[in-house]
Amino acid sequence: MLSAFVNAFKVPELRKKIFFTVFIIIVFRIGSFVPVPGIDFDTARRLAEESGGVLGLLNLFSGGALSRMAVFALGIMPYITSSIIMQLLTVVIPKLEQWQKEGEAGTKRITQWTRYLTVALSLMQATGITFLFHRGGLRDGQGNPVDLIPNFTPPRIALIVLTLTAGTALIMWLGELITQRGIGNGMSILIFSSIVSTLPGETWAIQKQRGWVWFGVIIVLALLIIVAIVIVEQGQRRIPVQYAKRVVGRKMYGGSSTYIPLKVNQAGVIPIIFASSVLYFPSLISTAIPWEPLSNFVNKYLVNQASPVYIIFYGVLIVAFAYFYTAISFNPIDVADNMKKYGGFIPGIRPGRATAEHLDFILTRITLPGALFIATIALLPSIALATLDVQQLPFGGTSVLISVGVALETMKQLESQLLMRHYEGFLS
Repeated sequence: MLSAFVNAFKVPELRKKIFFTVFIIIVFRIGSFVPVPGIDFDTARRLAEESGGVLGLLNLFSGGALSRMAVFALGIMPYITSSIIMQLLTVVIPKLEQWQKEGEAGTKRITQWTRYLTVALSLMQATGITFLFHRGGLRDGQGNPVDLIPNFTPPRIALIVLTLTAGTALIMWLGELITQRGIGNGMSILIFSSIVSTLPGETWAIQKQRGWVWFGVIIVLALLIIVAIVIVEQGQRRIPVQYAKRVVGRKMYGGSSTYIPLKVNQAGVIPIIFASSVLYFPSLISTAIPWEPLSNFVNKYLVNQASPVYIIFYGVLIVAFAYFYTAISFNPIDVADNMKKYGGFIPGIRPGRATAEHLDFILTRITLPGALFIATIALLPSIALATLDVQQLPFGGTSVLISVGVALETMKQLESQLLMRHYEGFLS
């Protein structure tokens, strides 16, 4: 492992990419401490620490910027939500589906519209959070209304909304810079840095709350969870594929054997992000519509992590989105058609429709354990809060799944770069 790190810095091009990625992460973390004007910061920090659910999720994805009401307080959530909406619309709108099949040119168009939608959602969410932080929108631990914006005037509202929206647009640009000139997927790297930055403080809070015994138990549990996540993330079902020999001109092609790797967790952490975004919308609607029964229902069942309704609904959403995203990302019909076009077949299965049905049957079966696993890991903090009265479980839920998933993906990209230059990599 250490030799792989040394080898990574021996390659000038790879070294520049690593340093550039680290530089962008530093800029991102600095922006998480630059405050938005007109906010009562002490009260905002106390409320973010007390609250879970939606505000806790936003605070997690912003690397604590929400608790400090920094310019990056919205974090990457508007971009994630807009990406989800565009993926859903791609299945529904023929024009978007056509763009998706056009290759790089179509992808650029979809990306551009995703940016526009991100800015629009940022304006909506920034406005919602601004009114939420005004008097009556949030309540402290004793149930008293809290006013985080004492000077609630139209110019001040516009300033706060524009600042938060500009912060999200800047995050989106930084993420795209990492993707183009750095290592790994830019948005995933920024989410990873946000989550990792909060882990030491949350872990030490466990020690202060429960003592050294619980602290040791949490550390051991964290190691077991990380090992389990790595095993599931790397687990795959290999479908053997045989290519028949064919003659093109004077050359003979084919006759080789390969396999299709179907991952147990084909969707990765996307279902958790999808489910979290869906749970965020009722809270945003209850903020925009001042109807007390709706607000009470949302706060009692959809924001309270210890609520059985929250746990069941969240778990069902994760499993459903796991199947949904797997169906979008892997199309058995297209795979079967491509295999048939190039003379490939699965031994014992007829090419064409029978192959597509066979792949769909296997994918449906192996997706269930993967979906149940990520749902269980995501619900660990809620279960701990409901049963053990532990306010924070830093190595459970969304944080550890995203952290391990992004770390594995980034290591694979570094591995491919090293192997291209005949260096031993991380996973070799």
